[in-house]
Amino acid sequence: MYSYLRDLWKIPSKEITRDRLIELRKQPSIVRLEHPTRIDRARSLGYKAKQGVIIVRVKLSRGGRKRMKLKGGRRSKTSRRKKIVNKNYRRIAEERAVKKYKNLEVLNSYLLLKDGKFAWHEVILIDPSHPAIQNDKDLRWISEKQHRRRVFRGLTSAGKKSRGFLHKGKGVEKARPSLRSHDRRLH
Repeated sequence: MYSYLRDLWKIPSKEITRDRLIELRKQPSIVRLEHPTRIDRARSLGYKAKQGVIIVRVKLSRGGRKRMKLKGGRRSKTSRRKKIVNKNYRRIAEERAVKKYKNLEVLNSYLLLKDGKFAWHEVILIDPSHPAIQNDKDLRWISEKQHRRRVFRGLTSAGKKSRGFLHKGKGVEKARPSLRSHDRRLH
């Protein structure tokens, strides 16, 4: 069944998407949901319909992520404004969700929809102190102390992607253990 739902989301009908976008634009930035909009995607990322697991939809405004214009003596080729690429939108959405729900941890997230002005992500949040989570063999790892505030340390999937950890080997020698530690090693 989930494979059919996944296929429907790959090429959604324009009328349904348009109506859904009109509805989403009117809602506030962070909304708690009863159940995920894309159940197939949420289940593949570890979502379970049980106590201690919640879904939050986060609305982000797109654009405005460029650096300030460089001033001073440079040739024009290198004075252009380049995009800030150290954080992706999904990671920012996860951080905003945790700032609102401080006692929860991020399990994962996924893109729901986007238009020219906004992007909507759904974030799967886990309550690590809930007994149902501590007794679940698949989710109890998140209640251990080394996973506290994991979203702010770049330990979620979106964080690892923006830190360059989805690639290994040739071309990404500077990524591990981190860009900062690599620079410190040289000086």
